[in-house]
Amino acid sequence: MARDLVKDPGKLRLLKERPRDDEAIEEMTAAAFGPDRVHKTVYRLREDLPPLKDLCFVCLDSKNRLVASIRNWPILINEKWPAVMLGPLSISPELRGLGYGKALMWHSMAQSRMQGHSRIILVGDPEYYNQFGFRRDLCLNLQLPGWVEERRFLALELVAGSMIGVHGMIGKAKVRKKRR
Repeated sequence: MARDLVKDPGKLRLLKERPRDDEAIEEMTAAAFGPDRVHKTVYRLREDLPPLKDLCFVCLDSKNRLVASIRNWPILINEKWPAVMLGPLSISPELRGLGYGKALMWHSMAQSRMQGHSRIILVGDPEYYNQFGFRRDLCLNLQLPGWVEERRFLALELVAGSMIGVHGMIGKAKVRKKRR
C-alpha cells in the first residue's frame, strides 16, 4: 500500500472513514505502532466497542490511496462523565512530518466540539499533542484500567472548565443497540 507513495502525495482529501477503509487503516496502524499495540490499556478500552463513526476520518492522496487516519471512541469517566478517547492517529510512515496528522487532529477536534463533546482524553506523546492544547494536569484525578506512562496521559477541554471536578476510573461507554 504505502510502498509506492512519493514524499509529496499532492493534494489530499479529508473525509469520513468508510467501511472499506478498515483494512488499510489496520495495516497503516500496525506499521506505525507495531504488533504489541493491541496489548496496551487504550486498546483494551476499545475492545468490543464501535468507534464514534462521525469522528473517524481518513486522508486520501491524489490516487485515492489512504495515507492517514484518526479514530475516536466513546468513554465514560467514573460512570458519569462522557468523554471522547482519541486514537489512534496513524500516518503512512514515509509521510510523517508533512502536516497530515495535524490536519486530522484539528478537524477531529473541531468536529468533536461541534457535535457537543466537552472533553477528549488520549495517551500519546506530549511533545506532539501539547500543540493542540492537550495537558497532563487535566488527568491528575483520572485513572485508566491498566498501566500507561503517566506523562503520556493527556486531556483537552473542548468546553472551558469541563474537567473541573471530573475524577475517577475511565471505562467504556455504554453503547445503545439500535432497534431493528
